[in-house]
Amino acid sequence: MVSVPLFALVDCNNFYVSCERVFAPKLRDEPVVVLSNNDGCIVARSNEVKALGVKMGSPYFQYRSLIEHRGVQVFSSNYTLYGDMSRRVMSVLAYFSPEVEVYSIDEAFLNLAGFATNTITDYGKKIRATVKQWTGIPVSIGIANTKTLAKVGAYIAKHSSKAGGVVTLLHPRYRERALAMTPVAEVWGIGRRLAPRMMGLGIQTALQLSRANERWIRKQMGVNGVRIVQELRGISCFPMQVARAPKKSITCSRSFGRPVTTLTEMQEAVAAYVSRAAEELREERAVVKELLVFMMTNRFNEKELQYHPHMTVTLPVATSNTGELIHQALQAVEKIFKTGYKYKKAGVIFTELLPENQTQMDMFDTTNRSRLGKLMAVVDRINTRFGSRSLQFAAQGITQPWHMKCDMRSPCYTTDWNQLLTVQA
Repeated sequence: MVSVPLFALVDCNNFYVSCERVFAPKLRDEPVVVLSNNDGCIVARSNEVKALGVKMGSPYFQYRSLIEHRGVQVFSSNYTLYGDMSRRVMSVLAYFSPEVEVYSIDEAFLNLAGFATNTITDYGKKIRATVKQWTGIPVSIGIANTKTLAKVGAYIAKHSSKAGGVVTLLHPRYRERALAMTPVAEVWGIGRRLAPRMMGLGIQTALQLSRANERWIRKQMGVNGVRIVQELRGISCFPMQVARAPKKSITCSRSFGRPVTTLTEMQEAVAAYVSRAAEELREERAVVKELLVFMMTNRFNEKELQYHPHMTVTLPVATSNTGELIHQALQAVEKIFKTGYKYKKAGVIFTELLPENQTQMDMFDTTNRSRLGKLMAVVDRINTRFGSRSLQFAAQGITQPWHMKCDMRSPCYTTDWNQLLTVQA
C-alpha cells in the first residue's frame, strides 16, 4: 500500500532577529533589525520594525533617522552564529521525521507520510514547541499533501494570530480559504520575477492561479508552472530531496570597510577570501580546477575612476589546498591590479569543481598531495575547535584594516570559547 504524500514546511520566524533575541531576552518585544555585510542594507526585521514601514533590503542610511528616533536595536550580521543556530534547529527537526530536506538556512521540509492525519496538527504544535524549547527559535509550520501547499500553510501560520503557529491544509475547504488569502507573489516558485506578469494578467491570488487553465500556464511559465498549479490543487509533483546536490561553484566576496588602494591590502583580502572558499570546498569533499579572481571600484560613485578587472586561472592539478590556491590567486592579483583606483570590493569564484576522489593527476607533479591533505585536515579541525582564524596563512594579514564594517555584531555565543554568554546571578 502506497502512503499518501504529507509534508510539513518549518519556517523560522524572522530568523536572524530571533537568533539575536535568544541570547538577549530583553530584546524579545523590542524593535530589531539586522544589517547585511558592511552594514549596508536591512536584511532582517522584527515584526515591530515591519509595522514601522521599514522595507526589506533597503539601504540602512535611508531609515537611519527613523531607526534612531524609534529606538530600534541594530545588529551587524553574524553569519557564524546564524549558521550554528540553523544547524541546531535542523537537528531538532530530525527527531520528528525520518526525512528532513534542509531548504535554506531557516526553512526545512519534513516528510510526514504515514503519520495519522487526524492528529497531525497536534504533532505540528509539538514540533513547534520543542524547537522553541530546545533552541529558543520560534517557527511557523504548514502541513499539506504537497510542498507548495505546505509553504502556503506556513505563510498563513506566520501571519495569522488565530493559527497558533501551525496551519494544516488537508481539507479542500480550508485549502481554498488559505489560497484565497495568499497573494500570488507568495506562492513558492512564483516570486518577484513572475508575480508582476501574473498580476498583469489578472491573477492576484494563489486560488486564482490554482484555477488557471494548464495550457495557458504552460505558455506563460513552462512545465514548472504547470507543476506549481497541480501542487496548489493538491497533486504532489515535487518529492523530497534529502540528498543535497553537489555545488557547481563556490564564491567568496566582500565589500571593503574602506577603499583599498594598495596591492598589499588587495592581496591580503583575496588571500582571506580564498582561504574561506577553500574551507567550504573541503567541506564539500571537492577540489577545484579553475578559479576566477575579480575586483571592482564603487560603480555607484560616478565621480571616481572605474575599473572592474577579473582573471581566470586554470590549475595544473585540481586541488583544495589553501596554500596552492592562494599562490595562484595572488599571481592573478598582481597581473590585474592597477594603482590609482579606490577598490570597493573583491572576491574569488571556484569553478570546475570535482569530487576529491576523481582528481586527474599530472605526471610532472611532484607535490606530496597526501601530506598536504592531512595538513589541511589538521588546520580545519583546529579552526573548528578553537574558532575561525586560529590558524591561518600569513598572506591573509593580521590586522586586516580593509575588513568589512561590523561594528554592531553580537558575540559568537555558540562557536567561540572566548565569547560564551556571561550570566550574572
